Amino acid sequence: MALDRQPLIFSGKATTELTQKICEYLSINQGKVDIKKFSDGEIWVKFQENIRGRDIYIIQSTMPPAENLMELLIMLDAAKRASASRVTAVLPYFGYARQDRKDQPRVSITAKLVANLITTAGADRVITMDLHAAQIQGFFDIPFDHLYASPVFSGLFNEEDSENLVVVSPDVGGIKLARSYAKRLNAGLIVIDKRRPKHNIVEVMQIIGDVTSKNVLIVDDLIDTGGTFINAVNALKDKGALKVFGAVTHPLLSGDAINKINKSDLDKLFVSDSIPLAEESEKIVVRSASGLLAEAIIRSNRNESISSLFEIDKDKS
Repeated sequence: MALDRQPLIFSGKATTELTQKICEYLSINQGKVDIKKFSDGEIWVKFQENIRGRDIYIIQSTMPPAENLMELLIMLDAAKRASASRVTAVLPYFGYARQDRKDQPRVSITAKLVANLITTAGADRVITMDLHAAQIQGFFDIPFDHLYASPVFSGLFNEEDSENLVVVSPDVGGIKLARSYAKRLNAGLIVIDKRRPKHNIVEVMQIIGDVTSKNVLIVDDLIDTGGTFINAVNALKDKGALKVFGAVTHPLLSGDAINKINKSDLDKLFVSDSIPLAEESEKIVVRSASGLLAEAIIRSNRNESISSLFEIDKDKS
């Protein structure tokens, strides 16, 4: 899809494949940027083309290691100092989003810190997808576009699997996201009440709703160690669920998460390419978010509304 007034799109090292797909969707060439490291590990960035007065988009997910975030900040600063007209940070995955509040004494609200860093580094606008906590939008004092990835996972099921389908939220906080999938798939909605005694450890407490003899789709914004997800799969199977699928936007999959998934009763896990998979699995299917992000860039570049991409239930009740 050709653009009348082409933006310049650059990629950090964390999202090179996704950026290339976005550029192919837009029928434009990816911008050239030189990113190097000194022998001590310091990051050095230089844009290899003139960006003065241009509308530029820097695409970089900020998952660990922390140098992904640092690389983004340096790219933003370099773009601002090169007199770019407008600099948009496109974060397919916004890292540190789980640290969005003081849930215990003497801890950092790191999501707010990251928001301050991105703004100070020179971003004029932020585009991201499926935040872990929607209130993070309020941490920014610049325009912020929050996309929902449910369109990426449309058309997942054949007619047989879509029969008696229910959508499951693995916690109360994900109900709004799960509701958007349920409406799109014309399915019922189930919620799991869980307790987290410590970091990365979850106990499934209660399944609110009936999953007996039903096919189940668990939806969530991210999967890290896989503990929450596999516990949910086991609990649903114990309650009589037939097939269990997953649709998760950000596949962090740290530690032995992929091994847990391979050994579980999960039928398929659908993920986006916001984070590159470290290891392939027969149970994991990657769906590209490049079209969704490219459409957001089109509308931003043309100063058009992006609200049509906000595919989520807007019922406030």
